[in-house]
Amino acid sequence: MLRFLSLLRSPFVVDLRALALLRAAVAAVVLLDLGIRSTDLEAFYSNMGVLPLSVLYERSWNPYVFSLHTSSGLWQVQAVLFLLAAVAAIALFLGYKTRLVTFISWLLLVSLQNRNPLILQGGDDLLRMLLFWGFFLPWGRVYSLDARKRPAPTQLSYFSAATVAYIVQICLVYWCTALLKSSPEWSRDGTALYYALSLDQVLMPGGRLIYPYPELLRFLTLASYRMELFLPLVLFIPFAVPWWRLLFVFVLYGFHLGISLTLFVGLFFIINMASVLGLLPTSAMDWLEKHIVPRAQQLGPRVAARFAPLHPRLASLRQAVQLRVETSWSLSDGLRGWLRSLREGLVVGLLLYICWWNFDSIIKPEWTMKAPMRWIGFLVRIDQHWGMFAPSVFKDDGWYILDGTTKDGKHVDLNRQGGPLTYAKPASVVSLFRNDRWRKYSENYLFVDNAYMRPYYCNYLLRIWHENPANPPLQQLDVIYMKEVSQPDYKVPAPTRELLCGCAP
Repeated sequence: MLRFLSLLRSPFVVDLRALALLRAAVAAVVLLDLGIRSTDLEAFYSNMGVLPLSVLYERSWNPYVFSLHTSSGLWQVQAVLFLLAAVAAIALFLGYKTRLVTFISWLLLVSLQNRNPLILQGGDDLLRMLLFWGFFLPWGRVYSLDARKRPAPTQLSYFSAATVAYIVQICLVYWCTALLKSSPEWSRDGTALYYALSLDQVLMPGGRLIYPYPELLRFLTLASYRMELFLPLVLFIPFAVPWWRLLFVFVLYGFHLGISLTLFVGLFFIINMASVLGLLPTSAMDWLEKHIVPRAQQLGPRVAARFAPLHPRLASLRQAVQLRVETSWSLSDGLRGWLRSLREGLVVGLLLYICWWNFDSIIKPEWTMKAPMRWIGFLVRIDQHWGMFAPSVFKDDGWYILDGTTKDGKHVDLNRQGGPLTYAKPASVVSLFRNDRWRKYSENYLFVDNAYMRPYYCNYLLRIWHENPANPPLQQLDVIYMKEVSQPDYKVPAPTRELLCGCAP
């Protein structure tokens, strides 16, 4: 019986060092995300930008969510909150007060994402969930500043309900995105990647190289679909676990590197690559520790002492600390055990809730989650949707023209730094976007349901233009979309001009 139970839990046992690596990677991604977002403090998070607080509350607000970033419409207040989030992320990277700063980082990330839902993508959901599950994981137990104050762990393998939740969460990302891809272009025709690379708004140089080869695109489409559907199953095989884990990590790294070279997806591929680091088996971590830690030791004994969890020079000190800790905690073992059981039960309940949420759009209608149950997911933002290019690839491609009319009747394109207006297609449409947040915003800008946001963007552009005295004054600005619907068999239709919005000073 014990052997059977051990076999059942083996796929969910992780290495504490891999969890520490996951922690550092997530913290680094949070810092990178903050750095990119900080370039648009005024545009995306202040009342002077494209989504003032009054419009957010009127049009896009969910009454169950919260946001500290809605406490003020001043960009200066946003800057302070960004700084606090950066400090928390640095502390998380170093493993200082790990559980506390994990909670703070999650809280500020949720707050930030709730401030402007018009610029979010699937990677944001995953980053949020990694921090959420990280709160229940001991990812500060080694390779952290916190580890200096505690005895070395007696073993590096770790199992709990949280490790099950972490692994199942990763599987849900790929299972659900595959199950939601119900269009024949994914499972039968194999044309999904062709249509994805037909979108100039996301086409990268690597995509241009493979785009002319339809048979290659068909093979990659069907392979990607089946990989997302079946590869996660290897994480549940109870034997040869290290080998299956390494296969899963290597395949996904290749998959997401391929995505990054062909499609403009922002931080999506980096977040996904960081998410699987906690799966690295003991053999991989032993190799990394053998080759990385000695180099860290060359930087100085202080660095080595902080980041080598089993450093022999700390052994005697840890033994003494462990003896004192065991003595002082002996009277509270019962309470700690009760709290641990409560935590495990909470994690199991949350995991079941999340599984139900994910499969809600796939299961029978009578089993779907009712509205009164959804407030929990919205409140702590464990709501998630993995519909990347699902159920089919978006076909409405094109590019923006920001047609500004000067007082002397000339037309300039603000999207091309005030150059002469031309309706010719840019050599690289994707280069028109400052970052992926703007690309996502422009995608949402097209939808009829989001027509309310169009005047705010138009007026924001006018104000920014007139703040530069070198720019000629405009008497009119028109936001124009040159629509070019993707066609099969490499057919390129003539673009149609669509006036989305017009505004004047």
